[in-house]
Amino acid sequence: MNFNLLLDSIKSTHLQLQDNAAKAVNKLLTVRNWLIGYYIVEYEQKGEDRAQYGEKLLEQLARNLNEEGLSFRNLKLFRQFYVAYPQIGQTVIAQFQGKIGQTASAQLFISENRQIEIRQSATAKSFPLDLQVPPEKLISRLSFSHITLLLTVDDPLKRTFYEIETIKGNWSVRELKRQISSLYFERMGMSQDKEKLARLVKESVETPARPSDYIKNIYTFEFLGLPQIGLVEESDLEQAMLDHLQGFLLEMGHGFCLEGRQKRILIGDEYLFVDLVFYHRILKCHVLVELKVEEFNHINAGQLNTYLNYFKAEVMRPDDNPPVGILLVTNKNDALVQYATAGMDNALFVSRYMVELPSKEQLENFIRKELEQF
Repeated sequence: MNFNLLLDSIKSTHLQLQDNAAKAVNKLLTVRNWLIGYYIVEYEQKGEDRAQYGEKLLEQLARNLNEEGLSFRNLKLFRQFYVAYPQIGQTVIAQFQGKIGQTASAQLFISENRQIEIRQSATAKSFPLDLQVPPEKLISRLSFSHITLLLTVDDPLKRTFYEIETIKGNWSVRELKRQISSLYFERMGMSQDKEKLARLVKESVETPARPSDYIKNIYTFEFLGLPQIGLVEESDLEQAMLDHLQGFLLEMGHGFCLEGRQKRILIGDEYLFVDLVFYHRILKCHVLVELKVEEFNHINAGQLNTYLNYFKAEVMRPDDNPPVGILLVTNKNDALVQYATAGMDNALFVSRYMVELPSKEQLENFIRKELEQF
């Protein structure tokens, strides 16, 4: 054995087992979510006291469970998952029944002597079995984030098309979303040369899925109880600048109170992360800070404006002032600071925040000094 062979052996072993570990976690997560959906539907159908909860069942469950990964939204999603993919029960029965902890409460729905009764929706019943992707491939080749995105596709045939293409092309969640948005299914149906279109799409795939993609998603982090700041991939420069910026603003003495770093917010079905969120006790408003190690562009401004509108609609209390946004954008030769206000028509308040917050010059100097250190 020479050095290169040793190197290749270590690399291939690492990559293969890393891939296996990531997919194993993903499979267990997917099965758990399917089972929770199954439990909920079974209770709605057969629960002795189900009438007591009615439409408030999921809200009551979320309150009593009090787990971040088992929120009302997620429980609703798991129920939808079970209804849309009843065929996954075949794999659960074959591989997992009897391996899940047989506590007294678990036996309510799963026991050694009673198999899972799979309830199919009317849509699922009418969809031919020979057009369905094998359930084992669904749970081993797709992350739950893939499945969450696929649940937004109502047509079973269209959904199956994207399942097949995602598995065949090893698409990341981002790529799947891009292909759905570009109406790939509809374009394939209209195309005279389907093979050519498929070839062009394959060539245009931006980033194929990696083993880390199965782990680094919001559902896996909730499932494993990991700190979700790990979901955000920052460069060393961004990490260092945000660390120092956080301290810089808190030391300004202008009333900044740190509320969160990479603060997670949910808009529609998409999780987004705000770099820094402060509450300013003097201005009585939230201050959102976004740092982009790149030149200013309209996407940066639009993103910050989206965050501001979200905070204004969902977070701001009646006695708060509208949120303020600070966008820090850098390039090699210059630094740009942009203040953004979410619908501030109060001239007095605008003049106050210009006094209480760091000046544009102070922030520009901060960015330049940080960049010089790198």
